[in-house]
Amino acid sequence: MQRFGQIIKVIPEKLAEYERLHANPMEGVNEMIKACNIRNYSIYNFGEYLFAYFEYTGTDFDADMAKMAADENTRKWWACTDPCQISLGYAGQKWLNMKEVYHLD
Repeated sequence: MQRFGQIIKVIPEKLAEYERLHANPMEGVNEMIKACNIRNYSIYNFGEYLFAYFEYTGTDFDADMAKMAADENTRKWWACTDPCQISLGYAGQKWLNMKEVYHLD
């Protein structure tokens, strides 16, 4: 299992919409996340930032992310959530991976 922490900015005026969307995700979105070997997925808000944490249990992260990106329901979901976000902008990534500094089980 591999742990991920990610960060992105949220447009302050869109935070309520973003929270509303996540209170009731579109059909198939959560199922695709699980089908792509992501577990224990959470998103947190602090000011203008969103922080995500998840655990990846698969063996080919890039292939699983490509599978998710090819999914029609996921693309529709992203069309709703992306306008709420501002990438911090490295190499075309939306959510940026953060370096784990410390972990205690």
